[in-house]
Amino acid sequence: MKFTQIMQNYAGSYKKYLILCPVAMIGEVAMETTIPLMTAKLINEAIPRSQESGEISQVLLFGGLMVLMALASMGFGMLGSYFSSKGAYGFGRNLRQALFEKVQHFSFKNIDHFSTASLVTRLTTDVNQVQSTVMMVVRMAVRSPIMFIMALVLALRLQPSLVVILAVAIPILAVCIVVIMRLAFPRFQIMMKKYDKLNSSVQENLIAIRVVKAFVRSQYEKEKFAASTDDVTATQRAAEKIVLWNGPIMTILMNASIVAVLYLGGMRIVEGSMAYGDLSAFITYITQILMALMMLSFLFIGFVLSRASVARISEVLEEQPDIASPESAETNVEDGSIVFDHVDFSYQGDEGNLVLTDISLRIASGETIGVIGGTGSAKTTLVSLIPRLYDVTRGKLLVGGKDVRAYDIHALRDQVAMVLQKNVLFSGTIRENLRWGDEHATDEEIRAACESAAAHDFIMSFPDGYETDLGQGGVNVSGGQKQRLCIARALLKKPKIMILDDATSAVDTATDARIRQALRTQMPDTTKIIIAQRIASVMEADHILVLDDGKVSDFGTHDELMKRSEIYREVYTSQQKGVA
Repeated sequence: MKFTQIMQNYAGSYKKYLILCPVAMIGEVAMETTIPLMTAKLINEAIPRSQESGEISQVLLFGGLMVLMALASMGFGMLGSYFSSKGAYGFGRNLRQALFEKVQHFSFKNIDHFSTASLVTRLTTDVNQVQSTVMMVVRMAVRSPIMFIMALVLALRLQPSLVVILAVAIPILAVCIVVIMRLAFPRFQIMMKKYDKLNSSVQENLIAIRVVKAFVRSQYEKEKFAASTDDVTATQRAAEKIVLWNGPIMTILMNASIVAVLYLGGMRIVEGSMAYGDLSAFITYITQILMALMMLSFLFIGFVLSRASVARISEVLEEQPDIASPESAETNVEDGSIVFDHVDFSYQGDEGNLVLTDISLRIASGETIGVIGGTGSAKTTLVSLIPRLYDVTRGKLLVGGKDVRAYDIHALRDQVAMVLQKNVLFSGTIRENLRWGDEHATDEEIRAACESAAAHDFIMSFPDGYETDLGQGGVNVSGGQKQRLCIARALLKKPKIMILDDATSAVDTATDARIRQALRTQMPDTTKIIIAQRIASVMEADHILVLDDGKVSDFGTHDELMKRSEIYREVYTSQQKGVA
């Protein structure tokens, strides 16, 4: 996607400001290029007349006109600045919103493709760079060419022979700009990748700050961050020192051109073929022409800076989510029945590196299913397929009698509640977090869900109760409290399928039992899948799935598995010894 296409697509209601800005710039240029003519007339006509007659009315007239033109130019300039700021910031807002909405539709695989840190950079640094370029474009892309043309035409009217000076200066400038652009662009691409790495370091450190402090690794993290910062600084310098040549080159060309004009123009004044006022006006026009070219060069440099950002933004906007709702998608999930029909799954999408292999399983609606297995047996991966966080690589997965790929994603996920071992709470109050489950939940429904999740008592122990501010990520509550709040949040969804992925690992066995009892009595029609390390948490389930290395090792009741499953029996025996 090109820069102009992005501007057109995301200017939205701010497009009028992006159009009005160039109009104001035309007015500013018209005033600026007319003032030198007034200056020439003042020097050539008004001042000599006033010296002869002693009347200064002509001087005052031309002087007054010049003041009015300068004020008008300033007014048009202020309007242009206002319109460009309004339009550019509005464009940036729309682009940032579009990127965020696009990311919301990404699957986990799409997000992994970019990395979280890179997406943050694209939503912030890259958008800011493009936004700044838009502000510069709407001002300079019209102002500079018009300034160049008008000043050139008026300079030709005054003294065509002196314009040849520009025939030397302009090609030199053009060559310099092309060389600078070619050298700078790859350096800016490298710089943005370094920004990704820097953001990744910051994000990782802040998320794992407790681990960093617990292992006394602050110094190591400081050194790692310093190394990333040095890399960014080095790449910035490498890019900027190329771009910085633009200013000195322009200054040298401008000064050399003015010196040439003064020399050649002075000779014509001596010869009598040029007036003093014309020389003054011509110098102003030469300056305006070269300044216009200088602004165009900065505009090109801005394009170079934003080109890398535009490419990175376009990658996100053009990325196609690998999981999407089909046309004429099903919106009604009949019940909580689940069927795995010879399901294989690989995170890479190929069949040669399978995480789950030939999973065949039938779960009736309303059943409680326990899932156990060793670390790396793909328990979480298995349940992640149900709300279609990932798509199966081979086989079929049915929910409510229909293939999950036939459902509208929102409708499917709205009927599946997941509580993970690594729980996430958001900035805000306890009540606001709970209403993620149901934004219209009443206070009575919230309290009932919290009582079922054994959370009400500890919530009321806080001075502000349900209005307690949790802070970012729920830093004000313990791990067990956080788990119970997440369970209550899931209960408020009233889903057809409830998945608890080791969701009670941080609570004691008595609280675990209370939660399971509440799930049985209050959600009889909801299919409940409980992943647990403690067999006590699943032994009362209707059936228990034993996973081993991504395959179904066995499936049955507690008594059946005690008789025929060696893996289950070993886990049970080891845990019973621990209790004894």
